[in-house]
Amino acid sequence: MTPKTPPHQLQLNEHGQLRHFLTTEGLSTELLTEILDTAESFVSVGKQAVKKVPLLRGKTVVNLFFEASTRTRTTFELAAKRLSADVLNIDISTSATSKGESLMDMLWNLEAMDSDMFVVRHQASGAPHFIAEHVTPSVAVINAGDGRHAHPTQAMLDMYTIRRHKGDFAKLNVAIVGDVLHSRVARSQVHALRGLNVGEVRVIGPKTLIPADFEGLGAKIYYDMAKGLKDVDVVIMLRLQKERMQSALLPSESEFYRLYGLTMEKLAFAKPDAIIMHPGPINRGVEIESAVADCSRSVILQQVNYGIAVRMAVLSMAMSGQTEVAAQEGGV
Repeated sequence: MTPKTPPHQLQLNEHGQLRHFLTTEGLSTELLTEILDTAESFVSVGKQAVKKVPLLRGKTVVNLFFEASTRTRTTFELAAKRLSADVLNIDISTSATSKGESLMDMLWNLEAMDSDMFVVRHQASGAPHFIAEHVTPSVAVINAGDGRHAHPTQAMLDMYTIRRHKGDFAKLNVAIVGDVLHSRVARSQVHALRGLNVGEVRVIGPKTLIPADFEGLGAKIYYDMAKGLKDVDVVIMLRLQKERMQSALLPSESEFYRLYGLTMEKLAFAKPDAIIMHPGPINRGVEIESAVADCSRSVILQQVNYGIAVRMAVLSMAMSGQTEVAAQEGGV
């Protein structure tokens, strides 16, 4: 599924507002900051007696997860419901696509039911972009993770977590560690960090798990944990994605852990107040030791909590931008 229009152009309307949210690549500092600021306004909603605001009342959000992900799907569902939207979760395993119906036929049927937004997670890179090119002007598309390509809302909740705990991005050194090759979130994180003018982005891992193009994205590559973690403010660990590996890229999990697993000993190379992050799910004893994952500097559970507010921000901003496009194209 190769989109004809570059995703960073497709996702904005003529006023520079979010129309879809497909990638962090190419987004301006102003728009990235607007997402974070909007999320800030939603954080308190989860603390209210009634955890709802009426921004998407009467709208229908459809979760289309062609690939399983309990954490991401659940937080999107909570985000939509807290915005007062109606939420429809499609079980792809029992949907008509499993019976031979094409993806577009399924989408057109959902459009005919007056759906307003599709949240799409797909194993094929480019699938949400392809869908965004073919939906009607009144439907917004949110990328909830596609292949190895992008996971923009995860990247933005990571950015929010960093800003909440560390403040000014320009003063920070951020290290992304582990299986970068198979990680869709790592690419989105680098684009977002560069867009927010972070001091330095470092990528750390074995040569077999770091794509050749990452240096061109503005990241410094390290193959040694001690050198890569020296004086960093933020450590983002990645999951070792064994299910995506096509060949023997690692000698063993134990060898990976010995060299690149985050232990208290390796963490000592970072700044004393460095925070530890992980997009989840965590493989303890593979990417990170329990003493690190559960220590006071770990903000992994906060990431999950902030994810609801960030996804509320993205849903509300995309729906607003899409409504304006639909009104203009409909002649309203």
